[in-house]
Amino acid sequence: MAKLGVHLALWTRDWSDDILPYAETAKSIGFDGVEISLLGDVAAAPEATGEAIRAMGLEATCTTGLGPSTDLASEDPTVRAAGVDALRSSIDVTARLGSPQLTGVIYGAWGVVAPGKRRDRLAWARDGLAAVAGDAEAANVQLGIEAINRYETDLVNTADQAVGLAEAVGSSHVGVLLDSYHMNIEEVLPADAIRRTGRWLRHFHVSDNDRGAPGGGLIDFAAQAKALAEIGYDGWVTTEMFILPDVNVSADLTIWRAIEPGPDEAARAALSHMRKTFG
Repeated sequence: MAKLGVHLALWTRDWSDDILPYAETAKSIGFDGVEISLLGDVAAAPEATGEAIRAMGLEATCTTGLGPSTDLASEDPTVRAAGVDALRSSIDVTARLGSPQLTGVIYGAWGVVAPGKRRDRLAWARDGLAAVAGDAEAANVQLGIEAINRYETDLVNTADQAVGLAEAVGSSHVGVLLDSYHMNIEEVLPADAIRRTGRWLRHFHVSDNDRGAPGGGLIDFAAQAKALAEIGYDGWVTTEMFILPDVNVSADLTIWRAIEPGPDEAARAALSHMRKTFG
């Protein structure tokens, strides 16, 4: 049976926010765990943060992303080296938090595109991920390559592309993160994409087609849950909703209007639907 989590970015107004009150709210609503963005300040005291979350009876997963100065797929070898260093640091923080996995856009800079150079950039991304795979294995941290939509990257948009990159890296500690929101844009049949991903799937995100609470829009989550069961997936199903406009992280999350009435209401609606659909 899948474990049900919520990404704390649902409540986040600034990446410097103290995430522990958000985790307490997630616990009170009934989630099994929380997802923590390493874009915030948790690196300052990861052991204490992890201990506090476990004291609440929650488990933690981690996510991160790379920027232009740490782009693993950059033409500049100095930038690529900085990307390797950034990932190694993120793996270390993840392990010190007590989290078993680190997923996200870990292969290149979010929002950076370079038409006509994709083959070279993917090769550099593969090399960078291969360089940190041993660190992930030593730390017992699973890495998940997230397939995201065409408006946010030109490197890995589909499940097949994510699996292809993971296969090229060739590590038992590098797999795939799929997200219902991105699949709704990029996959013809998201459930089939889940089936093709199969044993490579490390993590699964859910939100509806507007990035709000799952179950309120067009996405067929029952079909996705069926596909997850068919491949024997029993990992995390985490709702990653971005709903707040006019806060400091809005530009990073590209949210310009209120998607839901409020974070607590969205979290409750999401968990209710996730329990019915994913168990």
